[in-house]
Formats: sequence, C-alpha cells, structure tokens
Amino acid sequence: MEFENVILEKKANIATITLNRPKAFNAFDFGLGNDLVKALEICTDDRETKVVIITGAGKAFCAGGDLAFFKKLGGDKLSDGLRQIIKILNTGIMGIRRMPKPVIAAINGAVGGAGMSIAAACDLRICASSVKFKQGYITAGLVPDGAWTLSVSLLVGFGKATEIALLDPVFDAQDALKFGLVTRVVEDAEFEKETLNVAASLARGPAVSYAIVKDNLNQAMYGLLERQLELERRGMTWVGQTSDALEGINAFVEKRKPDFTGR
Repeated sequence: MEFENVILEKKANIATITLNRPKAFNAFDFGLGNDLVKALEICTDDRETKVVIITGAGKAFCAGGDLAFFKKLGGDKLSDGLRQIIKILNTGIMGIRRMPKPVIAAINGAVGGAGMSIAAACDLRICASSVKFKQGYITAGLVPDGAWTLSVSLLVGFGKATEIALLDPVFDAQDALKFGLVTRVVEDAEFEKETLNVAASLARGPAVSYAIVKDNLNQAMYGLLERQLELERRGMTWVGQTSDALEGINAFVEKRKPDFTGR
C-alpha cells in the first residue's frame, strides 16, 4: 500500500515506517497522522513482520504538530482542529503500545512536541548524536499530548519531566541519554547501521515472548494510558480556546517571542 505522507518498507522481517514530510520537518498533520495509523495497523497484522522501525525523512524525526496549519484555522476552529488531530495522534500512540512486536524509534533528526510523544511511546529509542530535542508545547501556549505526560515521566522521572514541560529547554542527544529519554546514542555515520543491527537482533528473537513482555509492561506501566490520553485531549481542547494559544501559535510561525496574557 502506498501512502502520501509516510513510506512503508519491509526488508526480511523488519518494517520501516518513515515519516515523509521533510519540507515541513515531518510536522504532524491530519495526512501524516492518518497514514501513520494505517501503516501501524498493516505492521501489526502482518505476521511476517517481527520488528517495526519509525524514523523521519530529511533533517527531522518529527518537529511536532504542524502549527502553520493550525494558525490558518484560528478562532473557534482552532480548538476543534486540535481535538481532531489529538484523536488521530492518540490512535497512533495506542497502536504503538498495543502492537505485539518491538517498535524502535530511530531518531535521525530534530524532535519536538508530538515527535517526542511518538518516540517515547516506542519500546526502544536509538538516537543520532547530532539530534536536538525541544518539547515545544508550552512555548506555543499549548499543553503536551500523545501521552507525553505519562511516557516521558516514566522514562525520565517526574521531576525532570516537570522541568522539561515547564521550562521547555533545548537539549541534545547526550542529555537525552543522561535523562533516560533515549536508549542509546550513535554517531551519525553509524546510526542507520546500528539501528538495523538492533532490529535484526530483535527479529531473530522469540516473538511470542516479546509480545507477552510488552503486554506485561503495558499493564504495569501504561495502565493509565487511555485515561491520560483523554485528560490530555481535554486539556488541549480547553487551551485551544484561549488567547494565549492563538498568540503562541502565531508567534511560533512568525518567528518571534509570544506575548502571553494568561487568558
């Protein structure tokens, strides 16, 4: 099956889903979201696929939500647009967690917003050494979604997740490794090779055992996933009605500092 916004390739028992909006730094919009959900469904149903890799085309893994698109909505349509895109993102996050196969985030380039949520939902995160991270939501007057508040907190701890969520720093791959956000960091020249080596090792492993382990981890660590996704959806829908959200999105697109008023 061909897609407009992702590339789905399969070699041997390894499927690779490449987010493919490189000119927009693979920013998450309706088209990319729907294609990602469909690609995940195909990988889940394909018995020959043992491991799934998610990566990005060009210079980014995923820069987050497509704020340029949401700027065009504006006004009352912003909240509704955010609600709809979160529904698609949440379906993708659930697809990653419920897939009974290991999913590797091959973090090839810049990560922000929903991109961090997608990476955090994966089972392993292999990161190129040149990658930069930025949570991005707060700077745009929004709130984290895609289970960010659950997945990132589980990986880096409550205190560090709170710091990242509120202060929205830019940090690099080595910081992400130190925090626990990524599994390993690899030099850019060796990144693709190392990712495929890890995927091949997993593909040779006991598939049923992986499925059970992943389900057990889901039950232990992600028991609140659906509840958290719904809480984040409500929060984003609410904040999407504020003046600060409009200002934050406009400022991001216009490359200036936002002037928040608390309304």
